[in-house]
Amino acid sequence: MRNVSRTSLVDAAIEQLRKEITGGAWPVGTKIPSEAQLAASLGMSRLSVREAVRVLAHAGLLTTRQGDGTYVTATDESRIALRRRLDRAAAMDIIDVRRGLDLVAARLAAVRRTEDDLAALRETLERRDAAGEAGDLDGFADADVAFHLRVADTAGNPLLADLYHSMGEAVRDSVRDVRRTSHEPDTSHWALLRAIESGDASGAVEASMAILDTHERELRPSPPAGTEQARG
Repeated sequence: MRNVSRTSLVDAAIEQLRKEITGGAWPVGTKIPSEAQLAASLGMSRLSVREAVRVLAHAGLLTTRQGDGTYVTATDESRIALRRRLDRAAAMDIIDVRRGLDLVAARLAAVRRTEDDLAALRETLERRDAAGEAGDLDGFADADVAFHLRVADTAGNPLLADLYHSMGEAVRDSVRDVRRTSHEPDTSHWALLRAIESGDASGAVEASMAILDTHERELRPSPPAGTEQARG
């Protein structure tokens, strides 16, 4: 890193540390140099370095472990911001967003799928079914999300895939919530795979929307007992 000697030392330190992170010099999981080492390489006080690390930790790029050091936890601040927003989003809001993404992903996947894509999709659904039968909620959610991420990848649109992958954790939480309370038989995932396999774009869209319809029904609060009778 180049020596820094400017008025705004903290801002300069933030810029230099961010470059090391986003440029790949410090991959995710890497322990960064000590405060003293950074201060020496940047040519500034440890106080300035400490403040820069604090700012980047608040942004989600770094995390400090007491008595161990500071580690890189992410390389893209925009992804961190989106993840935090998704963590606060309501379940129904996430389903609304998924309707748009899943519709496009399913339609494109039916047109652009390869044999490798189909084999991977089939494998994830088989894992999903096996986990469901074994009562493995985490395994079920992981396989379910893997299936939808693979559909997004199969669509062949890098931007769509990136958006979907950024929602992975939120989708996983939604799947877990639905699985805990689900009372409906689920055949829509296999219907989606069959439609993609046969190149049926409209059928793929229909199956994809059926999956989200089920999620919405399961997540929507039930009306209080006697409500329907009272309306009658």
